[in-house]
Amino acid sequence: MATTTQQPDGTTAKPGLRKPMFVKVESLKPGTNGHTLVVKVLNSNTVLNKKPRNSMSSRGPQNQNTSIAECLVGDETGTILFTARNDQVDMMKPDNTVILRNAKIDMFKGSMRLAVDKWGRIEVTEPAKFEVKEDNNLSLIEYELVNVVE
Repeated sequence: MATTTQQPDGTTAKPGLRKPMFVKVESLKPGTNGHTLVVKVLNSNTVLNKKPRNSMSSRGPQNQNTSIAECLVGDETGTILFTARNDQVDMMKPDNTVILRNAKIDMFKGSMRLAVDKWGRIEVTEPAKFEVKEDNNLSLIEYELVNVVE
């Protein structure tokens, strides 16, 4: 249900969409989401390409192939591994420049991975003018969950 606001002249108006705040790779932190960033794809490595188990049943999305690729993406501040799923794999080709909208940080074996779920979007855009800073890979930093007792 969309909310509307009453204007002084009696008309109603829908609230405007928020302008996207573009962030840089170096500012990404564990457990955060809602990131919009422009990155260049450095490489893509398919880690899973699975056919559906039961080809007799045709009940929607589970009848599709499942493919997952780990892609190294970055900007002028650093790099991070991006987990591409299914249709996203085709867009994440090396040398592509993409806009990741509403991206989130997933943790995998103690390190950060960038991902876009069904609430986000990936757009291939014109080639970026920046040089990727490859010596600052945020996915190589290992994090440990520490419980603080007060």
